[in-house]
Amino acid sequence: MSRRFTALGLALGILLPALFVTAAHAETVSITPDNTWHAFDVDDLQSLSGGLEWISNADGSALEFTFTTLASTALTVVDMGFGGDRFDVLDNGVSLGLTSNATNTYPSNIGTSFDAALADSRYSFATYLLAAGTHHITGQLAQSALDDSGDPLNATLGDWRRCLCPRACSCC
Repeated sequence: MSRRFTALGLALGILLPALFVTAAHAETVSITPDNTWHAFDVDDLQSLSGGLEWISNADGSALEFTFTTLASTALTVVDMGFGGDRFDVLDNGVSLGLTSNATNTYPSNIGTSFDAALADSRYSFATYLLAAGTHHITGQLAQSALDDSGDPLNATLGDWRRCLCPRACSCC
């Protein structure tokens, strides 16, 4: 008899909370290969999940950037805001790897120029060569810049762009 109540209690304990959970909205953004920067934010306080995934600044929903290409594509990701952040970049849910090591710059920042951040070695970046096909690009903060107390900020912004290769563009 106690086993039945234990199993029932366990089932209710698992199922009842699920009734009150709503699915997090994910925003999908379609991208063209024109070497244009596409911004994302990370902020564990604004994120609908409370996590460190790339989010939309408008509503805190997770971002997914989607495109299909018939040729190889170069994808460049760069940190902005305070130096010291690193990202884990994913394609179709598989990690492409981390952006480069970075130097913590808090409280100094680079402003709002992603090209300037890409040229500054204190900010992490990476360029990934993707094969032809459909790509669903997402990411998450793997290492955060630190405040004066040595605590992670867990909030930053970044940007990425893509271009077809071989092509005479600065990302290839």
